[in-house]
Amino acid sequence: MKVAIFFGSISDKSIMKMTAEILRKFNISYKSYIISAHRLPDTLSSIIKKIESEGTDVIIAGAGLSAHLPGFISSKTILPVIGVPIHCNNNYGSLGGMDSLLSMVQMPKDVPVATVGINNSYNAALFAIHILAIKYENVKKLLLKFRMEKKEKLITEIKKHLLS
Repeated sequence: MKVAIFFGSISDKSIMKMTAEILRKFNISYKSYIISAHRLPDTLSSIIKKIESEGTDVIIAGAGLSAHLPGFISSKTILPVIGVPIHCNNNYGSLGGMDSLLSMVQMPKDVPVATVGINNSYNAALFAIHILAIKYENVKKLLLKFRMEKKEKLITEIKKHLLS
């Protein structure tokens, strides 16, 4: 069971690191790649073929601005691709991450990219874990335990703040 984490530039690392942290919590192996779909399309295509042959189950791809990376990956594989739109803090006319979000959610028919909220690599990792839980019983057990613990923590927190 493997997850491939892609991001388009070194500056995206700070957003995408949460993905790795969550996957480690669930003992899920992953490999990360920093690669531009625009600048290195042939290299990216080769990496996609390689990770497919290695048994990768899910791909998480974060990108900013035109956010071409998740869609490009989706066009090259039938593996599920989860896109993380990234808000770029640069001088290129970034639109607060909306440019990236719309680029991902408006993918043309036949090239789907599941998309989470802007900079929300946490939810991308959890969505990948949900996908893996369908196939791997150990992941399913950990996910159910995780969700129960979150629920219990929330109930405890609410009880602390009730008016008496």
